[in-house]
Amino acid sequence: MLVLRLLNVVAPAYFLCISLVTFVLQIFVFIPSMFRDLSTTPLFSPALLHGALFLFLSANALGNYVLVIQNSPEDLGKDLNLGKGAEVADWLDGSRAPGSVLPSTHFCRLCARVTQRHDHHCFFTGNCIGSRNMRNFIMFCLYTSLACLDSLVAGMAYISATLSMSFADPLAFLTLLPHSISQFFSGALLSSEMFVILMLYLWLGIGLACAGFCCHQMLLILRGQTRYQVRKGMVVRARPWRENLQEVFGKKWLLGLLIPVQNVESSYRRQKEK
Repeated sequence: MLVLRLLNVVAPAYFLCISLVTFVLQIFVFIPSMFRDLSTTPLFSPALLHGALFLFLSANALGNYVLVIQNSPEDLGKDLNLGKGAEVADWLDGSRAPGSVLPSTHFCRLCARVTQRHDHHCFFTGNCIGSRNMRNFIMFCLYTSLACLDSLVAGMAYISATLSMSFADPLAFLTLLPHSISQFFSGALLSSEMFVILMLYLWLGIGLACAGFCCHQMLLILRGQTRYQVRKGMVVRARPWRENLQEVFGKKWLLGLLIPVQNVESSYRRQKEK
């Protein structure tokens, strides 16, 4: 339990550090290097277009990240009058199944609350993912993967221009790291260039992980399931996939794709159904 609590603090700090390093590299290294191309007009220069795209992706990723933390799932323990004594212990050791009181309920040890429509506990946000913040969590994963892809492309362009190398051959990227390590220890590669090369592989790993997680969550939403339900083998009522999507994203789903906003419409509908 101590390890999980420590991870709940280290993981958000790790994400914020990566975000800060990415922002500094983009603004002070990658984008200024794009101004070397004087053949394009200043208004439509690659530097300005890329800078606008990166700021859009970063604002959506960080905005949804904040909304995931702010919009915590409802604490059903207060409604069920569960204290910190024997009744909560029954929830923890499984002698009183949460599903017998309300379906899809779960007591999170780290958040110390009972939530309905519980999906999982995200260590990078330090919060549980449930009905209130599921859409923001998916948008956070989506825009984080896109921001990492954007940084990866910009970083490869910077390394290609700095080291006078080409990435036309797919093997060039795979062999970049071992060759760079040997050149770095031999003194032929600067520490700043080696740091950018390491960040390329970090962006690739984070981007692929977030994209895969986003696709997996979308598949569960289309089925009307959560990760907790799948893990516990719970049977869910079959519904059309359009209703499952609307429950998570709401009717104004397009607005949530463009700007980070709270999905208050679906929360209101669930309260009305109750």
